[in-house]
Amino acid sequence: MPREYPIDVTRNIGIIAHIDAGKTTVTEGILYNTGVTHNIGAVHEGETVTDWMEQERERGITITAAAVTCYWTPRFIKLAGDKKHKINIIDTPGHVDFTVEVERSLRVLDGAVVVFDGKMGVEPQSETVWRQADKYHVPRMCFINKINQTGGDFYKSLDSIHKRLSPNAFPIQLPIGFEKEINGVVDLINMKSYTYKDFTDKEFTVGEVPAGMVEKAKEYRSKLLEKVVESDDALMEKYLNGGELTEQEFLTAIRKAVQGGKFFPVLGGDGRGIIVQTILDAVTNFLPSPLDRGGVKGHDLKNAENIIERKPSDEEPFTALAFKIATDPFVGRLCFFRVYAGHLEAGSYVLNARTENKERVGRIVRMKADEREEVKEVFAGDICALVGPKDTFTGDTLCDVDKPIQLEAIKFAEPVISMSIEPRTKADQEKMGIALGKLAEEDPTFRLSTNEETQQTIISGMGELHLEIIVDRMKREFKVEANVGKPEVAYKETIKKMAEAESKYIRQTGGRGQYGHVYLRVEPLERGKGYEFEDAIVGGVIPREYIKPIDKGIQESAANGVIAGYPLVDFKATAFDGSYHEVDSSEMAFKIAASKGLQDAVKKADPIILEPIMKVEVTTPETNMGDVIGDLNSKRAQINEMTDRMHLKIIDAFVPLSEMFGYATALRSMTQGQASYTMEFDHYAEVPRNVAEKIIESRQGINVRKGM
Repeated sequence: MPREYPIDVTRNIGIIAHIDAGKTTVTEGILYNTGVTHNIGAVHEGETVTDWMEQERERGITITAAAVTCYWTPRFIKLAGDKKHKINIIDTPGHVDFTVEVERSLRVLDGAVVVFDGKMGVEPQSETVWRQADKYHVPRMCFINKINQTGGDFYKSLDSIHKRLSPNAFPIQLPIGFEKEINGVVDLINMKSYTYKDFTDKEFTVGEVPAGMVEKAKEYRSKLLEKVVESDDALMEKYLNGGELTEQEFLTAIRKAVQGGKFFPVLGGDGRGIIVQTILDAVTNFLPSPLDRGGVKGHDLKNAENIIERKPSDEEPFTALAFKIATDPFVGRLCFFRVYAGHLEAGSYVLNARTENKERVGRIVRMKADEREEVKEVFAGDICALVGPKDTFTGDTLCDVDKPIQLEAIKFAEPVISMSIEPRTKADQEKMGIALGKLAEEDPTFRLSTNEETQQTIISGMGELHLEIIVDRMKREFKVEANVGKPEVAYKETIKKMAEAESKYIRQTGGRGQYGHVYLRVEPLERGKGYEFEDAIVGGVIPREYIKPIDKGIQESAANGVIAGYPLVDFKATAFDGSYHEVDSSEMAFKIAASKGLQDAVKKADPIILEPIMKVEVTTPETNMGDVIGDLNSKRAQINEMTDRMHLKIIDAFVPLSEMFGYATALRSMTQGQASYTMEFDHYAEVPRNVAEKIIESRQGINVRKGM
């Protein structure tokens, strides 16, 4: 079966932004203008295509990334000619609790449209998604939304982009009018105006630049030209010598600068309507195709040092990355994947590079949010889903059985909050385990564990809303009723200095005994480095077969903590001496000796508790500023900066997560509902001694350990 559209006219883009900036609304505008839908769904009415989950429609927010496909032929900007383009769009969440969806989407996308609220400019999550796009080197463009609403300001929002994100963002169009009077844009490339009577119009009226905007348009066009010619030496020379660039040369320079990550086109308007046609033109002309992005590199399964490159061609061996697992109520398990090279037919087999097992490709579907369209074959550049793969998870490489490759997996943030959960009835018990297991498969930032002492099931995630949605989904989708405990902070333990300990495990019970003897050294690592093990045994004082059990014993002991039962992190353990018994030594004996040795060494190494510190941004009227700052100070906050954004005051601070429970209610109360806040995890830091003592007492139910 031939491919539907050539790879050079395929675009894979994400819509990314801060919560409430209007991502889903812009997506609705795109679907309406491309003819996929016949009306623009309203988020607050629960009518949108991509917000299909019940929880999304009830709350008016995006929770899970949704994929849709549309088609567009450029209308105004025609560097790409009159070819019809296929655009795969992923609408991502803006709430920080669901940042996993942005992370894994950007990993497989070729370009992005960053949406900003024109009344607020750059907001905290705007910065987060921008950094995520930087991490994966994703070319992007900016759309300043809601500038036609009261308080909307294109130029102030542009200034905030320059100050907080990049000085290389420049408008390629300017709005005509201000706030509710906006009725079109001036295109700075061809110096034409595109106006409309109502944002729902289907056609623009093309005309000359309004007399009152001629000078401003010339000024911004000159700045735009100066910036984009920097990416092309020949055009730079022509421009500096006073030559006039043709429209095609101008467009080529913009495209080259965008794809090189050196320039970010800025557009603005009302994302609900006709203005998104200019977004679609910019997407098709400036953002890269899979061909532009080039090949993908991975490791040879047999030799990790051998780097393999696969080009974006249908003729290459099949290479794809699974980036999302979802449970569909009608077809079961779905695995979303991005094809980087080759083609895949339904009924064939692929190799999972992680497990090195083959998976049969049953049905392949193209997604339109929660709807499915079955396809028989997919090609390089496509984003589709497999129905029913058994052992494929997020980040797995799917590849040609005979020509395997291992692509770089996706790394996700660690959970910072947890709570206990238990089934309400015996009938719910088995169902709860199945439900939580499936939800954990879908979301790599959602974790399950069991408290060894209480035997309670513990669920962990990125925030209160994250866990609230998990519990709600369990109830609705899996029909499981459960009781949940209060949220708890995901504390960790670490050490501040080096220490050593000797540990022996000797048991004689008649017949063969148990003997393990090891000397361990522990030392701190940089924050975030995790765990390292070094085998420094020389002279065969401990046989090689007992080294792995020593490492395993250390890791198991570290997982249960030393001073308060929290995981021990950011340390290096070295086994440097010991002894063994020819008859009585065993793997189990050395594992137990190592576990006990770690506990003894850590107690000498100045152990401390670490707590998650959140980056908090509070937006408040000036009249409430003093109360808000005073309250933050009482929460052990570190105030970093106080700035103005539009007509409001902004307070940036670092605050321990443990102090932020119930903050939304408290903030509303002290500001009569006028203030709001956002927060995201930033780093782990040492808990003050007095707080640490309380934590240990609550965990152990005994007096604080001496020397802590």
